Amino acid sequence: MSVEMIRIVSRDSPMALAQVERVRAELAALHPGIGTTVLPVKTTGDTWMGDLAQVEGKGAFTKEVDAALLAGEADLAVHCVKDVPADRPLPAGTVFAAFLERDDIRDALVHPGGLTLDRLPPGTRIGTSSVRRTAQLAAAYPHLTCVPIRGNANSRLAKLERGEADALLLAVAGLRRIGRADVISEVLSVETLMPPVGAGVLALQCRQEDTGLIDAVSGLGHPGTHRETVAERTLLHVLRGHCNSPVAGYARTERGGELSLRAAVFSPDGKVVLNAHEWAGRLDPATLGTSVAVALLRQGARELIDAIPH
Repeated sequence: MSVEMIRIVSRDSPMALAQVERVRAELAALHPGIGTTVLPVKTTGDTWMGDLAQVEGKGAFTKEVDAALLAGEADLAVHCVKDVPADRPLPAGTVFAAFLERDDIRDALVHPGGLTLDRLPPGTRIGTSSVRRTAQLAAAYPHLTCVPIRGNANSRLAKLERGEADALLLAVAGLRRIGRADVISEVLSVETLMPPVGAGVLALQCRQEDTGLIDAVSGLGHPGTHRETVAERTLLHVLRGHCNSPVAGYARTERGGELSLRAAVFSPDGKVVLNAHEWAGRLDPATLGTSVAVALLRQGARELIDAIPH
């Protein structure tokens, strides 16, 4: 099958559409003869401003995109890996064709006065709806207060301006994608705030039977990112982490090609923190992810995750 036109489906947020433009540019460079069109869709997660657990959690950001792919309305879906649920398989009949080279995985503090996290006064209201960020702040910065704030990055920045929070935590990669790196007061190290599984990774999802398309887009994949993502998603899958699970983790490919995976599971109030870190040695990425998950389960991760409603 020769591919001449690829219909790309994506969330309709400014950030999601910026991600699609990256994919289109990389595709045009790799296959100048292939055209692309974009089908933006509004997802449940974009319209629902309440607790995500009430609308199928993280699947809220992917369900409508998956539906367009399965219905044949589009050929290729672009996802942030961190938004794709790992506690259940991809929709039947679909596969990941490529993981693009990873962007920055770190979180950023946005404070109108330019303060860093360590200098924020007690009682500062940090806007975030991420259980991962909230638990880590509660553990390390108990004098700060988290206030729930949802919506795309632009709307969160607008809410900050309106005074609904005193500062925000947002992904560095996301702010760069929408051209708003200027608002970053501090880029937080992964030691300060451990990122979510799949941070900074864009995934291309296709129908399984579209082998010509899979061949065409697989060249956009980045081998190191692929190994890191498989390790991280296997970790989350074995932990049965859901959208309300304060699970964090990141794999890293060292210069010599050696893969490591560091992960943590928190209680929502940050009072319990379970940590694990392993090197792959000769293990394949999925075995590394399984091994780190088992190390966390041995410490009581199952009880922590299952105690949280979702």
